[in-house]
Amino acid sequence: MKSHIESLLEQTIESFKQQGIVPADFQARIQVDRTKDKSHGDLATNLAMMLTKVAKKNPRELAQLIIDTLPASSYVAKVEIAGPGFINFFIDDNALANQLQQALTSDHLGVALPTKQTIVVDYSSPNLAKEMHVGHLRSTIIGDSVVRALEYLGHNVIRQNHVGDWGTQFGMLLALMEELRAANGEQAKMELSDLESFYRAAKVRFDESTEFATRARQLVVALQSGDEYCNKLWREFNDISLSHCHDVYKRLGVSLTRADVHGESAYNADLAQVVKDLDAQCLLSESNGAKVVFQEAFRNKEGEPLPVIIQKADGGYLYATSDLAAMRYRSNVLKADRAMYFVDLRQALHFQQVFSLAKLAKFVRPEMSLEHTGFGTMNGEDGRPFKTRSGGVVKLVDLLDEADVRALELVRSKNPDMDEATLTEIARVVGISSVKYADLSKNRTSDYIFSFEQMLSFEGNTAPYLLYAYTRVAGIFKRATDIDLSQAKIVLEHEKEKDLGTKLAQFGEVLTRMTDKGLPHVLCGYLYELASEFSSFYEACPVLAAETEAQKQSRLLLAQLTAKTLKTGLSLLGIETLERM
Repeated sequence: MKSHIESLLEQTIESFKQQGIVPADFQARIQVDRTKDKSHGDLATNLAMMLTKVAKKNPRELAQLIIDTLPASSYVAKVEIAGPGFINFFIDDNALANQLQQALTSDHLGVALPTKQTIVVDYSSPNLAKEMHVGHLRSTIIGDSVVRALEYLGHNVIRQNHVGDWGTQFGMLLALMEELRAANGEQAKMELSDLESFYRAAKVRFDESTEFATRARQLVVALQSGDEYCNKLWREFNDISLSHCHDVYKRLGVSLTRADVHGESAYNADLAQVVKDLDAQCLLSESNGAKVVFQEAFRNKEGEPLPVIIQKADGGYLYATSDLAAMRYRSNVLKADRAMYFVDLRQALHFQQVFSLAKLAKFVRPEMSLEHTGFGTMNGEDGRPFKTRSGGVVKLVDLLDEADVRALELVRSKNPDMDEATLTEIARVVGISSVKYADLSKNRTSDYIFSFEQMLSFEGNTAPYLLYAYTRVAGIFKRATDIDLSQAKIVLEHEKEKDLGTKLAQFGEVLTRMTDKGLPHVLCGYLYELASEFSSFYEACPVLAAETEAQKQSRLLLAQLTAKTLKTGLSLLGIETLERM
């Protein structure tokens, strides 16, 4: 409905251009918003006030002119002017009912699909050779939910798991392996636990020994140069570490596969060419032996230019180099219209610099959108980054294990007579869903406090509340098995029916807002509001005990659309639903 009003206003602007009221080349930014007060209608726009200067008329005069010029629409019951020139639209109840009726039989719940784009989404991207920790959670699940929503809207989405499978950490591991073998011929067992201990030991050696650090850097260069000995060990490390990552993805219900892995190493062959191409465009400078690019727009507090280091003095490459190669690949090979990078907000300056440089060097097409969709940190209840009691990094699997245990205790307390297998399965869904939803429901750009007690609550905007809300709606149909709804029609008579119908009709708008900025919390908030609206509707409007058969069938259709919308919305967040709790 919102897009329909926007279309009416666009047609009105075109009419104004033809009449000479606004210039022919005028580009209007039309904004239509949901009203907070129903007495002000369903939708409102401030277009008249935006046109005041260009049309040289006062806002209320313009507002009346807009209303007089609006094309006729069966969806609009009436239009009013409010305040200094706001225009309020009242949606026709029958039109809304028809929209909901169509949504029930639509493959996409009546959501209007946008122009199809090819969108590359860079997310998760853990460093290999060690286990995933809680710091990887946000990138992984936020990126995955946005990917699902983009695909639902019909876009061609290309997942890119830009894993850290190249660089200094592998030089450290290889250098430690050499030391172990030289000392006593000890062979690595190639198990994940060994990789963890190897990494910790290698980091200690790297920090305490200049000789070791030098050898590690030499091995990195050898690895990047294609040395077969280094590459063989590197492949073994990667295979073990990736197996762990995909076990975690499967447990989280994340849609990444091995085919989506396109790590730093995938661009190794292009790194030297990146340097050559930057040099050919006279963009490279030398600083302390390193090859760097200075861009006028990026300076420190003292006003000195900030470098983008492309190649170190020892010949090694950095993140910026592989990121530039990745952007070129995504633009020229994958033909992306848009690339979204779900990476920690602390990397904001890095992405601003490399995005700017990629455009400057023409590594990406001018029309390609490069977006750093950064996120804040997950903190413990003390407000600091989430750590173990000993101060170490929390492994992601340990967090999920604890969520399972706590969820099982919760579910058992509410269903003491349920069989163990069913309890365990419900607890699995509740536990994983609670961890994911607790994160996804927070604004991506904000830090947040992680609390098991809060996330497992059945009150408020939580996964247990929404999972229970879905089972409550689905439960109606377990008691209404003999009712034929094939000829039923939605009729909105009661105020709570209209409120629920209005909320249901907003699903498409919400998905657009979510995918435009990569903000899953927008969808979470909507699903919570929808569940709350259904609860109010259910209390005020008897369904199976409705006064007439037509009324009962209409309310069952509203319940059916609510269930479909909740289930679809939760699935786009990567959350399973349950038929019983």
